Amino acid sequence: MHINTSRQQKLNMGFGAYTCNWGTHFCGLYETEDERDEIIFGFLHQGAVEKDLQLYCPAERSREEFIAQYTNYTKGCSTEISDSNLFRINSARELYYPEGKFSPDYMDESLNSLYINSQKNGKRNVRASAEMVWALEAVPGKEHLMVYESRLNYFIQGKPWTSICLYNVNKFDGATIMNVLRTHPYCISKGIISENPFYQDPDIWLSENAPEYLPGNIK
Repeated sequence: MHINTSRQQKLNMGFGAYTCNWGTHFCGLYETEDERDEIIFGFLHQGAVEKDLQLYCPAERSREEFIAQYTNYTKGCSTEISDSNLFRINSARELYYPEGKFSPDYMDESLNSLYINSQKNGKRNVRASAEMVWALEAVPGKEHLMVYESRLNYFIQGKPWTSICLYNVNKFDGATIMNVLRTHPYCISKGIISENPFYQDPDIWLSENAPEYLPGNIK
């Protein structure tokens, strides 16, 4: 089934026989580890088959556990995850708060730099995904996570980039999940992709919740 998510080229999501378009920001809501892994292992393995660049951040499990579980899922394809040209796996600290504090401004700069480097040898599709439970820890600046999620829609638009942000609904409270829905235009739940009726354009969400982070207002 094809879900028309942008005007860009089509990509195979790798699960549920879904295709969509590049330049899309998904929230992946799940209750069990099996539900999470059905989404993410399929998504990443399909990307490896197509020679996309995979970026992944495990947080509910260690890097070593993720690699072992992914290798078991993709029997016969275990070498792909060790190919740095295909896979980059970072801890939450390495990706989101390397200096000990989470900052939407830092994330904007970091992702933009990563994207520019990924395109130096020609157009390269990028699949980025992360387990977001790190935000339940006592990380300074984590209160700005939804600012980052909202602004990520500016960053992804028009790029050969697709992101899936994975949220365990058993661990996050209802208010947080509602803000997750307000900052992601498409949702994956129970293995089903749907357009998210709760989504708010970042111009609207930021103006109501963090106007200082609107484009042009950041100092």
